[in-house]
Amino acid sequence: MTDTAPVPYQVLARKYRPETFADLVGQGAMVRTLKNAFEADRIAQAFVMTGIRGTGKTTTARIIAKGMNCIGPDGEGQPTTEPCGQCEHCVAIMEGRHVDVMEMDAASRTGVGDIREIIDSVRYRAASARYKIYIIDEVHMLSTSAFNALLKTLEEPPAHVKFIFATTEIRKVPVTVLSRCQRFDLRRIEPEDMIALMRKIAAAESAEITDDALALITRAAEGSARDATSLLDQAISHGAGETTADQVRAMLGLADRGRVLDLMDMILRGDAAAALTELSAQYAEGADPLAVLRDLAEITHWVSVVKITPDAAEDPTISPDERARGSQMAAALPMRVLTRMWQMLLKALEEVAASPNAMMAAEMAVIRLTHVSDLPSPEELIRKLQDMPPPPPNPGGGMPVHSPGAPPASGGMPAQNAGTPAAGGGGASAYASAPRGSGGGQNVALAQEASAALARYPTFEHVVELIRTHRDVKLLVEVETGVRLVAYQPGRIEFTPSDLAPTDLAQRLGARLQNWTGNRWAVSVVSDGDAKTIAEIRDAAEVALRTEAEAHPLVQAVLSQFPKAKITKIQTPQELAAKIETEALPEVEDEWDPFEDS
Repeated sequence: MTDTAPVPYQVLARKYRPETFADLVGQGAMVRTLKNAFEADRIAQAFVMTGIRGTGKTTTARIIAKGMNCIGPDGEGQPTTEPCGQCEHCVAIMEGRHVDVMEMDAASRTGVGDIREIIDSVRYRAASARYKIYIIDEVHMLSTSAFNALLKTLEEPPAHVKFIFATTEIRKVPVTVLSRCQRFDLRRIEPEDMIALMRKIAAAESAEITDDALALITRAAEGSARDATSLLDQAISHGAGETTADQVRAMLGLADRGRVLDLMDMILRGDAAAALTELSAQYAEGADPLAVLRDLAEITHWVSVVKITPDAAEDPTISPDERARGSQMAAALPMRVLTRMWQMLLKALEEVAASPNAMMAAEMAVIRLTHVSDLPSPEELIRKLQDMPPPPPNPGGGMPVHSPGAPPASGGMPAQNAGTPAAGGGGASAYASAPRGSGGGQNVALAQEASAALARYPTFEHVVELIRTHRDVKLLVEVETGVRLVAYQPGRIEFTPSDLAPTDLAQRLGARLQNWTGNRWAVSVVSDGDAKTIAEIRDAAEVALRTEAEAHPLVQAVLSQFPKAKITKIQTPQELAAKIETEALPEVEDEWDPFEDS
């Protein structure tokens, strides 16, 4: 009696890895291109495979390597897209031990030294195979210097050398490298193809698994065959017999999609108590709160898409009952409700992921969703507010209403012409005193020249414009907010500082003006001015407009319903009309005939 050694267990992802192009699932376009290239003997010097994880990039690279070096069972074969799998080269490459097919993981060997080993070895012919092939996985991880070192060899490799690159981040690969390679984009595997593949593997393993369970695995794999095969492997072990959807759902920590739809119904009805009870029940049965909210977001997105394109309801990974309920929701729910729920769920997912207690954060998110479920649209809100009676007058200190015919508040900006009395002080007598600091023996001609130069600034507005021209923003703000002008004449300024004025404003203003004009300015502070600052005058119209807007019955109704609401911008009908006129297309006065002058 002879003892047979037990066959070591091999995970399904490796056991059922494709060995030929015919085994590749969902990559028909790439397979067709490669077959045509091999048949026409137009095999590129370098290939780059890109796509998400688990779509077969490295597997495709090995199949290409086998096809290039396959010699057939009789040893006379030529490069083919249908490697025999029996010759010495096919077997050695399949087992990963061929000396002429070198695989390198760029994630762990990123430096220029690793690439230099390749560059030094390409000059030598293959030991036994037709081609020496270098497969570099996750090539985007190579350093910039490593890519640069590879460029020349990649552009003009020896005839016996081929390069095959694989990457999940094609945008990180330099364009100089991509331009030297033939690129293939491996697609996500469609749900129908994935379900068929999983059913085929399950049958080969004599494993019983329901269609609903396969649909759950396919949805969780997100187009990756390797992820789906690994999940199937786990599900078969978890089921220990016939694997059901409930077992797969428990394995993945998912919530029952039917119950998630029930939860969504409760939220949309605004029934917070029932929604929290359902969420707690799903949590008690092992559902991850984050997964529940993620399912809610996924269903919200799916229902929104079904509302726009009803054909999207025909998804093979979704059960017929879910399709019927989703179609009903799409017909009943307005798009604004779906988009608002989507935005709130995105925010909730961030909060739950960052919260120290995921369940608490999920419950708060559900409460928030139920409270805004019946929030009216802006159009409905305005319609309701218009139907409401105006609020009663409030004689005890209500909001003042600005009347267009009322006289303006006292303390307006003084007239700026030289010699005109300034509001709040001085009058003409303020200009009668002799200029401070003027020398009695100063030459009359120089005085006349200085007077003529200062005459360029007849009003205080000219001084402000001078500051603006020299782009002294700090001084400009200080003058506009801190100067209550009492008296002005060219070369002399008297003002009362506001509460916002710095203590050295007069000194710095005089020094700046002297520097800019070449003439001395007397800037002095007095204490009896109550004129408004430039900023106060500028803002007075806006304040009056805001006061009038706040007193409007419709605005007061909105503020009473939403106490924390604020008016952020006011646009008058005149401004709106001017904006529309500016943005409107110009009218064509005369039609132009292109053949008029011909």
